[in-house]
Amino acid sequence: MAGGGSGGARPQQETKASGLGVDADVLRHVVRWGGREHPQLAGLRAATAAHPLARMQISPDEGYLLGWLLPLLGARRTVEVGVFTGYSALATALALPADGTVVACDVSAEFAAVGRPFWEAAGVAGKIDLRIAPALETLRGLREGGGDGTYDFVFIDADKGNYGAYYEEAVELLRPGGVVAVDNVLWGGRVARPFEAGDADTPAIQALNERIYADPRVDACMLAVSDGLYLARKL
Repeated sequence: MAGGGSGGARPQQETKASGLGVDADVLRHVVRWGGREHPQLAGLRAATAAHPLARMQISPDEGYLLGWLLPLLGARRTVEVGVFTGYSALATALALPADGTVVACDVSAEFAAVGRPFWEAAGVAGKIDLRIAPALETLRGLREGGGDGTYDFVFIDADKGNYGAYYEEAVELLRPGGVVAVDNVLWGGRVARPFEAGDADTPAIQALNERIYADPRVDACMLAVSDGLYLARKL
């Protein structure tokens, strides 16, 4: 969806081979042994599996990584661009302290409604501040409200054409030492092959990859996790 909502198909279902060439048996092993999935995360993943756009949900191993990384950062104030049914928002909220918050940006209240009962059952619904509006409007509103330099973590997983704009707003919002994580940066391997005619998403993702690589404001590391995750720590 355009405008900062749920966006980004991914070949990530754990029962299927990865679009990056990891076979299904290895993916099942990672899901089983790679981290401890909270029961409400597992429930939301199961509830989302029947959704026609279920491929847009982040993979469990990516959720494990978020849950591991955020306490290391001492994160309290976070932003999520692209919520879909709320798995990553739930993973983030579970990893935050009691006074932590996730400003969750999406354009679809319908999709997010799938996750809300699981947020509530996990006892973290109060940490998730869902903003139904184009994400750029929300991000710029946070900045206009004095948010620059005050956020610990930003997760970007929405419409790819706006990735560059989301990244720029995220870097301004982050404190020094804060991290922006950009999902789908390998895009099923398509970033490493000639772009197909009519494909606007792949060039947009590759342009952001090049921008992050060259950005003197951050120290960056790309990981081949799920469909590719670029981590950039603000210097």
